Amino acid sequence: KAGMMTADAVTTVSPTYAGQLLDPAYACGLESVVRLCEGKLRGVLNGIDVETIDPRTAKGIAANFGPDDLAGKAACKAALQRDAGLEVCADAPVVSIVSRLVGHKGTDLVVQALDGIVECGCQLLVLGQGETHYENAFREAQARWPGRVSAQITYSDGLARRVYAGSDLLLMPSRSEPCGLSQMIAMRYGSVPIARETGGLRDTVLSYNKFTDEGNGFTFFNYNAHDMLHVIREACGVFRYNKSAWKKLMVQGMKSDFSWDSSADRYIEVYHTALGW
Repeated sequence: KAGMMTADAVTTVSPTYAGQLLDPAYACGLESVVRLCEGKLRGVLNGIDVETIDPRTAKGIAANFGPDDLAGKAACKAALQRDAGLEVCADAPVVSIVSRLVGHKGTDLVVQALDGIVECGCQLLVLGQGETHYENAFREAQARWPGRVSAQITYSDGLARRVYAGSDLLLMPSRSEPCGLSQMIAMRYGSVPIARETGGLRDTVLSYNKFTDEGNGFTFFNYNAHDMLHVIREACGVFRYNKSAWKKLMVQGMKSDFSWDSSADRYIEVYHTALGW
């Protein structure tokens, strides 16, 4: 509170989250302070290191690829399926989760929807650790659907990179997400995000428009498993039946500018405003 009240400028990690902080559900009791500081509050989206996170040059993945040459993506997918114990099948969309397995990340929605997700004909790969009951739920799902569900209950940067490179879709159904980096990294690797419209996810994942082919992912607004599952089915349908639209989604995501160069310009604007320049 003292820092916010006395600062010349207050920033947080995405424009949407800056607005959400006026809501008691997000402000953790500081909503009145946020309102007092609203005039000097600015949301600046986090960035990623686009030189390190580059599938054209990344090491540790099965093949390199880029927005102008996607051929290596198929090799990365086959290698991921094989290494994760999934059936090696190019036609089955791989939906991945790279996350802490806790409530505010939307893990409860995924557990509720497991039957429906598998019925979509997709494969689900979960990478992360967290609350024991969620970890066990995914282990049980792997035992129930061998070759269709893979529970990688661990933290591994190398495996995460292979998951991003080999997945078709990244699922982020977060209850709250101030910014989020996984969706940016996934798009960089040609994995199309499915995200709930909250915080930085809303600022970075633009919903696919089937009439114009615009967008770089799929989104849903209400926090419930039914809406999430509906969008997963929609995404799997585009993957299977509209290959040209799918390629555009991948390429648009890979070419999105999530670099720190862009974010740094916004921070410079904040400093100029604070200085009265």
